[in-house]
Amino acid sequence: MTSAVGSVRVGARLDTPLSRWLWLVKWVLVIPHAMVLVLLWAGFLVLSVVALVAILVTGHYPRRIFSYTLGVLRWTWRVAFYTTAAFGTDRYPPFSLGECPDYPATLDIAYPDHLSRGLVLVKWWLLALPHYIVLAFLLGGGYVASRSDAAAGAGLIGLLALFAVIALLFTGRYPRGLFDLVLGLDRWVLRVGAYVALMTDEYPPFRLDLGGAEPAALDIGAPPPAPDELGTGAQSATGSGPWTAGRVVSVVLGSVLVLSGLGALAGGAALLGADTFGGDTAGYVTSPDFRATGTGYALVAEPLRLGRATGAAPSDLLGEIRIRAAGTNPAGVFIGIGPAAAVDRALGGVAHDDLVVPGDRGRPAPRPTAGGAPSGVPAQLIGWTASVAGPGTQELRWTPVAGDWAVVVMNADGSRPVVADLSVGATAPGLRPLRVALLVAGGFALAVGAIVVAAALVAAGSGHARGREDRS
Repeated sequence: MTSAVGSVRVGARLDTPLSRWLWLVKWVLVIPHAMVLVLLWAGFLVLSVVALVAILVTGHYPRRIFSYTLGVLRWTWRVAFYTTAAFGTDRYPPFSLGECPDYPATLDIAYPDHLSRGLVLVKWWLLALPHYIVLAFLLGGGYVASRSDAAAGAGLIGLLALFAVIALLFTGRYPRGLFDLVLGLDRWVLRVGAYVALMTDEYPPFRLDLGGAEPAALDIGAPPPAPDELGTGAQSATGSGPWTAGRVVSVVLGSVLVLSGLGALAGGAALLGADTFGGDTAGYVTSPDFRATGTGYALVAEPLRLGRATGAAPSDLLGEIRIRAAGTNPAGVFIGIGPAAAVDRALGGVAHDDLVVPGDRGRPAPRPTAGGAPSGVPAQLIGWTASVAGPGTQELRWTPVAGDWAVVVMNADGSRPVVADLSVGATAPGLRPLRVALLVAGGFALAVGAIVVAAALVAAGSGHARGREDRS
């Protein structure tokens, strides 16, 4: 029995000497890496879902997927170490999914022989919640949802790294104590990242292991497998290992297709739900009622700009528009729609409230504009294209045509303030062909993307098998 390191092993060394000023432009220098990593993380996300299903069914993380996800984490860690996670080296990160043991920042994750089927459903969200709270502090409040340690954002890690390079700028030295602390925090983040990415069942310890060298773990057992036993092989992005450039590109393109297909399917399902459950008995897809409380003489919606989309008239897409308003003024409520330019002229010097979207909870919010009283009652302000006025709930129906239009709600007697409960609906015949197109295109993209990803995984598996034969 020998002392063993943990399943997630994070190493780093501080390169010396470091340039006093290079860190100021590293943000620009890593733009190519950022562009590639965005695509690689699309594949990481899709393959992680595949791995989740595989673990749930078999209790094993597929080796070829493990090889890819470990490669993405390694690439991300090298870029992060070069930039905001430490600024610990001036050596430009390699464009590689491989191990790169000579680079100052290294990451190894032992391939698990078996993973718990039950934990896979809860460890990435429920069990990791305490760590997410810590990560929100380390990486910044808006960064909790990610599974990597890419840019540290405005959290403690980024702040400490900034202090270190400011000291470097003025003294020419990177404070060693700060480096050890930053690396301990980075190590915490990477351990959590590997756990929520389902790559290990070893729960991340609540301890701060300082310094660039990985300490011995408290558990006693066999030493971790060598890198070749992890299924990584020579997994260079351009090498001859299981993850060659062509296979990586296939996974990325397939994953983008899968994610695009899922997005299109979600959009089609949302349109189907809106048409099926959001419509009323009259066939209108209607917004929920919301109360608009103004301070002036009118509530004016943002201009409605209607053109001809692919030769279709606005009514072909929107159908008939219905606007309902129930005012609180005893005189009743006025609803009018007219050319936006004419409405601007009529209300240019009038105190009114523009309904700005988005407002509170996504509903239009009044934005007051100072001015005087209108020149007359609402019906006489302009030649309205359509209007209605009266006590109680009023309903304006209008068949839209191309142009710029403004909707105005006022008290029927032209007084102030205007307070009304409003809702907007449309028959929206254009939703039907659009949702069909989204569902068909989404299903096609999802199927093609899945086939491309599966083919890349099979090829990677055969490449790994050939690599093992060559080593034997």
